[in-house]
Amino acid sequence: MYYTSSCGRIELQMTLEEAKSCTHPGPCDEDVLLLSRTRNIWRQLAKVDAAVLREELKQYGAWSDAELSNHNENLQRILWIAAGDIVERHV
Repeated sequence: MYYTSSCGRIELQMTLEEAKSCTHPGPCDEDVLLLSRTRNIWRQLAKVDAAVLREELKQYGAWSDAELSNHNENLQRILWIAAGDIVERHV
């Protein structure tokens, strides 16, 4: 399954099962972190440009500029968003 950001410059691929593992009731932080550490996902996240990611996440209006200054946390945010998008489109 594929996720493409609204700007079209961030693309992630994961299985539906992986996406579902990060989109459940309650806190998902630990599950997103675990998924981000898998080889396939880690390699994809390593290619994401920090400035592009910050700009993409800024459009959501959910995080302050200070929060968006942490690239590692931004990677977790975009992975969670991508997983949610995939699940929404395929369930």
